[in-house]
Amino acid sequence: MKALFIGGTGTISSAAAALAVKNGVELTLLNRGSHPELVPQGAELLQADINDEDSVCKLLQGRKFDVVADFIAYLPAHVERDIRLFSGKTNQYIFISSASAYQKPASNFLITESTPLCNPYWQYSRNKIACEEILMLAYRSDNFPVTIIRPSHTYGDTKVPVAISGSKGNWQVLERMRAGKPIIVHGDGLSLWVLTHNTDFAKGFVGLMDNPHAIGEAVHITSDEVLTWNAIYRTIGKALDVEPNLVHIPSEFLAAYNPEFLGGLLGDKSNSVVFDNTKIKTLVPGFCAQVRFDQGIRHTVDFLLSHPEYQVPDPEFDTWCDKVISAYCSGMLKSF
Repeated sequence: MKALFIGGTGTISSAAAALAVKNGVELTLLNRGSHPELVPQGAELLQADINDEDSVCKLLQGRKFDVVADFIAYLPAHVERDIRLFSGKTNQYIFISSASAYQKPASNFLITESTPLCNPYWQYSRNKIACEEILMLAYRSDNFPVTIIRPSHTYGDTKVPVAISGSKGNWQVLERMRAGKPIIVHGDGLSLWVLTHNTDFAKGFVGLMDNPHAIGEAVHITSDEVLTWNAIYRTIGKALDVEPNLVHIPSEFLAAYNPEFLGGLLGDKSNSVVFDNTKIKTLVPGFCAQVRFDQGIRHTVDFLLSHPEYQVPDPEFDTWCDKVISAYCSGMLKSF
């Protein structure tokens, strides 16, 4: 099997690339080459900017792939470009959408692939929905061989999966835990959430590659393990050998202090999610997410503690947390 990954060095794509090569896929990655250390041994690297359509067209001239997967398409213009580039040049085009595109607020606690797509809170999700609509129209009208994959919250070695963090990543949340500082948890911390290790996601993803039954289908790939956010943060704390000091603050209050959290909280993480994974298990017999969160996060924490280059301080976020906690607690005291 010959495959082209556009991107290929992110959290989900790097795991998918590594497993694809391990399974004998003749893999080519097309990206800017900023993280060559994440290109799996045996894969070809084409250094280019996918947004430079003319250059990419020339670079790929005469080449065909069984599978093309775009991990960095976020806007309708991106998938329209991909349709132009890859029509007639691949047997399957895989678009990475997002489970955040599902209906918010949900009308049913159990999410299936037929759950309506509607997210009034987050432009990112609405863009993904628009991309899906363009691709499915191309499939119905021109037989463009699309498969849509909707990951939920997927993590790996380099990122601790938290709900609230700053612009420089998640390391500062761990630093606050280790220092005994209060950790903000949205709402009462009892909403349900699903976290998927990237190696588990990769098994489902690679199983869908060059799978004729996946053409024209949308599939989410997640773990079946469901946790509350309180449990998630306490499990992270346990991996750090600390008991986190959790402070619960309404999502609306947090979004008011930082409007950038509106989409990620009200449009995603403040909602309870439970996924029905029947479809991926049908399309990829034997698929089952096997990495429990307590196991996966221990590995992530150990990796981060042993790799200083990923320990990026975020004093601005640290100060913001202290201000928000102080403002919320002061308001609570005034109400009594």
